Amino acid sequence: MFKTTTAPQDALILQLVPIVTQACEILRVEYQAYCAGGAFDVERKSDNSPVTQADHRVNEFITLSLQKNFPEIPLLSEEGDNTERKQWQNFWLLDPLDGTKEFLHKRPEFTINLSLVEGAHTTFAILAIPAEQTLYICPKQGLPLKFELQTGQWGEYFEDKPSTAIQVGLSQSSQGRSKYAEYLEILKQEVEVVEFKAGSAYKFCMILEDKVDIYPRFHPTSEWDTSAGQCLIERIGGGLVDLKGRPFLYNQRDNLLNGGFIAFKNIEMKKLAFHALGLMANIH
Repeated sequence: MFKTTTAPQDALILQLVPIVTQACEILRVEYQAYCAGGAFDVERKSDNSPVTQADHRVNEFITLSLQKNFPEIPLLSEEGDNTERKQWQNFWLLDPLDGTKEFLHKRPEFTINLSLVEGAHTTFAILAIPAEQTLYICPKQGLPLKFELQTGQWGEYFEDKPSTAIQVGLSQSSQGRSKYAEYLEILKQEVEVVEFKAGSAYKFCMILEDKVDIYPRFHPTSEWDTSAGQCLIERIGGGLVDLKGRPFLYNQRDNLLNGGFIAFKNIEMKKLAFHALGLMANIH
């Protein structure tokens, strides 16, 4: 949850909020155009995942804006070149449109994920939900902030009372995958469970909004899908770890694909999530 606060004076936030705000507007216009049914470019990448004119336009805008404002920091983007990334210590990590499938299914739960990686760790992040005109920001120090674009209202995270049921975040793409059904079944034997289905990094924002407690992921994501969300939930005492309990590190491997993970709101939720994981392993 978030309580009203004054606007931050943090230089990095003040530089980046106008850029991400404009990127949100570009994406909202693209989404409206797509939903209106006019001509709209959609291509397939080598892994058969879709990429649209909206991905490219937001990517181009943010890329140029970051180059202009931070010429010394390279950018690793889903839609850009990453052949030199192994030489980078600090860099921006960007997914200009996370949830392209949601976008194409006319579901407004897509996001813009932008984070700053220093060494192997994310130190700053902005996760934007263009359709809701909301930015979630993890500053370099302090609790996450929320910025409402329409009202100009700032909020600071505070911990609300936990709900009685455990709220489990699931990807739209988890449907029909037996591992998720099995995991949920085991969890339901332990606690009361409410399912929250949504695409993209939207589920990380919902952890901050007390709508998700545990988010299990058993099929692949990429580093630009998780970095910003991990930064935000770690800052509130939660985390994102692999299935052996190790936090994700960034730009340390030959490829950018992540394995499975558990994201959780707090340590209590982590224990519960891994207890269910252990029971599932014992069955096999």
